[in-house]
Formats: sequence, structure tokens, C-alpha cells
Amino acid sequence: MSFWKSILGKVRGSSFRFHGKSEKEFHAFVAFLQKEGILDDEDARRIVEKGQAFATRRDSVLMLCREVLSMGIASEGEVLSAVNRYFGIEAEALDERIYKLHHHGAGSLRAKVAKLRTRAVQLRVPIKLKLTVAFVLLISVTLMIVSFFVLQRQQEALYQETVKTGKVSLAYFTSNAKVPLLDDNILELNAIVKEAKSVEGLLYAFIVGSDGKIRAHSDIQKIGSEFKPFEGMEGGTKKEGEIEYFTYRTASNIPVLNLSRAITFGEKRLGEAHVGISIEFIRQQIHRERMFILFLGLVITLFGIAFAVFFGFTFSRPLEKLVAATRQIARGNVGFHVAMKRKDELGTLADSFNHMSDELKMKSLLQETFGRYVSPEILKLILEDPEKQWLKGIRSEATILFTDIRGFTAYSESTEPEKIVEDLNEYFSIATRCILEYGGYVDKFIGDAVLGVFGVPAVVTDHGERAVRACVEMQARLREGAAKERALLGRVGIGINSGVVVAGNLGSQVKMEYSIIGDSVNLASRLNHLAGPGEIIVSRSVYEQVREIVRAEALPPQKIKGKSREVEAYRVIGLTESKEEEKK
Repeated sequence: MSFWKSILGKVRGSSFRFHGKSEKEFHAFVAFLQKEGILDDEDARRIVEKGQAFATRRDSVLMLCREVLSMGIASEGEVLSAVNRYFGIEAEALDERIYKLHHHGAGSLRAKVAKLRTRAVQLRVPIKLKLTVAFVLLISVTLMIVSFFVLQRQQEALYQETVKTGKVSLAYFTSNAKVPLLDDNILELNAIVKEAKSVEGLLYAFIVGSDGKIRAHSDIQKIGSEFKPFEGMEGGTKKEGEIEYFTYRTASNIPVLNLSRAITFGEKRLGEAHVGISIEFIRQQIHRERMFILFLGLVITLFGIAFAVFFGFTFSRPLEKLVAATRQIARGNVGFHVAMKRKDELGTLADSFNHMSDELKMKSLLQETFGRYVSPEILKLILEDPEKQWLKGIRSEATILFTDIRGFTAYSESTEPEKIVEDLNEYFSIATRCILEYGGYVDKFIGDAVLGVFGVPAVVTDHGERAVRACVEMQARLREGAAKERALLGRVGIGINSGVVVAGNLGSQVKMEYSIIGDSVNLASRLNHLAGPGEIIVSRSVYEQVREIVRAEALPPQKIKGKSREVEAYRVIGLTESKEEEKK
């Protein structure tokens, strides 16, 4: 028997160490990784299946860690940190040196303390237990507070009621005992006192004559005896009107409140009446009430524990699903949804989690594609079809506009940098809002110039009209800004051209941007140079699209750099409508 105990002790001593050979250490560490959140149930199942081949080896845990890394479940830092916390060591790498470090350090006091501390911190307290403890504490504290205040008030009320009863009895005795005392009618006096026995809480009642002898007493054996002052008085005698009272203890250590009142006829003192009230009776009544409250509290506590356990199960299961879902998100599986249909806050939480997952997926996709430089309409297109061909570069019909500030260099030389930045930000803000409001997007800012595009990647047939309307609106807002001591805003010229462009991602693997290129873009830039402050110059291709809605004047044919033929251009004066149509 001692032999097997020795073997069992060795197995228990080594079952949670790296250098142990039992399969138990392998499964114990898998369970630990699950508690740490590194493995979920599915991961643990796959690890156990793959680990059957090496579960009994000396280095089974090290092989397990390498398998976790090879499957991409966690990083090396996460696994190594878990190893160090569980075994109370300070390894710097997942290699054979861990065995030596653990072998030499595991027996040290520092290692043992670290291991105990780690396991104490890692102790998992179920929500069912937390709710149970919370309910018990809440009920206990509530009962203590309620019982304290309620019983205190009840005790005081009962005491006052008993005293009131004693006072009424004294008043009755003094009122009805005058004539019997004058006549020395002992029978009638005892008949009066006898009625006091029926009052709950009254221990005694007696009447003392002027000669100091007891004429009537609730205890008939004391009738006719000499009245002796009470012994064991506590706190002295107090007086309230004609009534004197004090507290004393009987020979059996029972606290009693004695009340007395003189019996007079005219100015003659005939004697005095006494009643004794049991304070112990009051305490017994309060004790019964306290026991009832404790019993009621015990019943409520039992119901509370049952409710807490049920409530804990109701909460813990959906929360476990949410925890598993967050682990999936943490591993990079954005877009993971948790399946939960509940019509309560947990259902709302699940819906919010799924929405968050969708948003993370959206943001991840946008970080890899467009960033922050396109309009909401274009972002919607990306999310609806992220693999669309237009991301890879396609030919499209589009309208391009360039805006530029005339005399900006001279303005910069004579203006403080802070003022320049403030004016430029206002200018860029107006230009961006107008372009986006009419369905275009801002391709880029080039110094003090803005490149806007209509028709790609969101395909629209009226891209020319949208661009012109946006520019007319832009110049109107810039003029308003120029009238408010921002003269720079009134110096913006705009050139617009329509034609074929190639739109798509341009750049390298390190830095890319969505942009457009083509001869049509170059011509829009050249037309922009022809525009004076506050002017809009459009090409013939644009004019043909908007001639029905604009008032424009033809410019002399222009010689444009890079063009073998002269280019026809028009200066837009305004829209033909008295009031602009609704923005599309």
C-alpha cells in the first residue's frame, strides 16, 4: 500500500510540470490555455486530436505550444506569457531551456509564491456565484438595516404604550381609591387593584396608606405589610407631572419600571398608588419580532439564491457566446457574428456586437483600399462590391474640375502663416462641401488647388451638369466668404472639362491612392489657368452637356500647351433658372 501511495504522490507532484511524462500534464495545460482565452473549445479539440502523438512525451507541453503557434491561434509572446504565469518562471523563449529553468526554479520559495499568486488571480468565479453572493449580501444588509431601525422604533413605541397604560392605571387608582382610603375600606381598594392584573405587561399594582402600610396589592399576601423602599434602583428617580418613576431590578434580576402617584383629597395626602411595568416583557416582544424577521429573511434568502442561480444561467450562457465571439475578433476574424435571438438587453448587446463586427470589417477594408478621401456614396459602393473592377483601373467618362487661387504666392509673402492656414482651411472646406453635395469626390489637394471628379467611381450620366452646378454654388459661397474679411476666397478660378479618364489605384505596395489620369485631366488643369478670380471656364464638351441650363459666353479659341489645335472654351456667367433645382 505504501508503495502505491509513493507512486501516486510522485505522479501528483509532477503532473503540472514541464518535465513530467504523464498525459495528464498535456491536458491540464490545454485547459489552462482555455481559461486564458488563448484556445476556444474548437481549438482545444483540434489541439488534443493533433497532440495524441506526443501527449506522453517528456516535452509534450513544449510541443503543444509549438502546435498552437503553427496553427496561427496565438502569437509566441502570448503563449510564452501564459507559460510563465502558469509555472511561475521567467523564460524568455519557447525552447529546451524552459525545462532547466522550471526544474531549478520550481522548488524555490519565490517560484512557489509566484505560482500560488498566479493561480489565485486566475481563479475563475462564475457569474452564478457572484450573483448569489450579491443577493445574499443585499438581503442580509437590507434586513439588518430594516430590523435595526424598525425594531428600535417598535421597542420605543411599545415602551411608550406600556408607560401610557401604567399612567392610565395610576390615574384610575388615584381617582377611585380616595373614598375607600378615607373609609379604610380594604375590600373595595383590593377590588380596584385586582383589575390591574388583566393588563399585559403590568407586574404588580398596590396602594399604600398614609401610615406606610400596604392597603391593597395585586399579591394578596402583601396586604397589610409595611411598604419598604425599592432596592437596586438605576439612574435615580424622575418626575413627570404628578407621576414619579424609576427603574430597578428585582431579586431575580428582572428590570422593572415603577411608577407612583400620590392620592390626595383636597390638600390632605391619603397615600400613594404604585404600578410596576416589566421591561423584560418589552424585550421579549422585540425578541419575538426579531426572530420573525430573521426567519422571513432566511426564506427570502433561499428564494434569492434560487433566483440568482437561475438568473446566472440565463446570463452566463449568452455571455459565453459573446466571449467566444470576441476571441474570434481578437484573432483577426472580423465580420464574425454571434447567433443570439433575445428580446432583452443581451439581445441588444448581441446585435450591437454584430454591428461592431460589421463596422470592423468595413474599416479594415477601407484601410486597405480608400482610406479617408472619398465621399459617403463612394464608400457605399466599395462596401457593396469591394472586388469591383474600378479599383484596378478602368476607362470611364467623367468630368474633372480644378480650382486654384489667383495671386496666392504674393498673398503668402505678405500674410502671416496663421492667417494663410485659416483662409486655406475655409476655402478647402467650401470646395469640399460643394463637390460632395453634388455627388462628386475630392481626388486630392495640390498646394492651393483642388482636384474634383464627377462620374467615377460612382457612375452618373449627368456628371457634367453636376460639376457645373457644384462650381456655381462654390463661387457663390466663396463670394460670401470674401465679403466677411476673407479676400482670398474671392480669388479662386475654376476650370472644368469632360472626357475619358483612367480611374483606379495608383502607387506602390507601400503607398497607394485612388486617382484619375488622362488627357482630359490635363486639359481641365490648363482651362483652370485661363480662369480669372471668381470665374468658371468650361470646355466645349462640358458646354454641350449644360448649354440648356447655363448662361455662358464663348472665349476666343485658346492655344493650350500640349494641344496641336486651339481649344474652344466658355466662361460660365450663371444658371438660366431663377432658382436652382434641387441638388441631386
